[in-house]
Amino acid sequence: MPISEIEHPKSEIKYRHLFFDLDHTIWDFDKNAEETLHELYGTYNLKDIGLHSADLFIETYTRHNHRLWAQYHLGEITKDELRDARFKSTFTELGLHPSLMPADFEDAYVTLCPTKTNLFPHAHETLEYLQSKYTLHLISNGFKDSTTLKVNGTDLVKYFQNIIISEVVGVNKPDPLIFQHAIDLAGSTKEESLMIGDSIEADIRGALGFGMDAIYFNPLGLEKPADVPIQISHLKELTLML
Repeated sequence: MPISEIEHPKSEIKYRHLFFDLDHTIWDFDKNAEETLHELYGTYNLKDIGLHSADLFIETYTRHNHRLWAQYHLGEITKDELRDARFKSTFTELGLHPSLMPADFEDAYVTLCPTKTNLFPHAHETLEYLQSKYTLHLISNGFKDSTTLKVNGTDLVKYFQNIIISEVVGVNKPDPLIFQHAIDLAGSTKEESLMIGDSIEADIRGALGFGMDAIYFNPLGLEKPADVPIQISHLKELTLML
């Protein structure tokens, strides 16, 4: 949808607090994961055990990781189950027994990936602009240690008054309890709050179901569900809307 056709999500109410997702919204998870896996593919000589294409390995991993994160958002699997399954599922699909996976491969990935610093275009520029008008917060379903590394390593931490991490709070988006916790911490109300994120279920439907407005970040141009009112494809669009 062209930006000229997008109206302010609730123009009669002045937002005071903006809540952002982190992974796939500000921090470019897929690009950072791709960089990490290319490095580990070489470090662990995965070609020698039968993974002949780094690109196919990364493509397959990405698909399984997205599927498992969707299950994690909904509370269907635990953090440990997610981390245990994503590479095993990848190896299995590619015709290799999971026992061939190097024993510390998952640990190496978890250590290296959060140190990567690729953000979506205009992330700093957009957040700096928005910070001058609103109080900004993060609500992430990521894990505590990796989220801390990401926001510190990219200097994102300076923009956010609160960084709410589901692993710390004990509930994941889309559970309304984490949104309630976030606005309570901010001293805000639902009407004064706006959620921006990439996950239809966790960020958008979670916020809308709670009673907050939401903007869907859709950089891949996926089909927008009918119940999702507003979408953007670039972060910089927020500077024209808010």
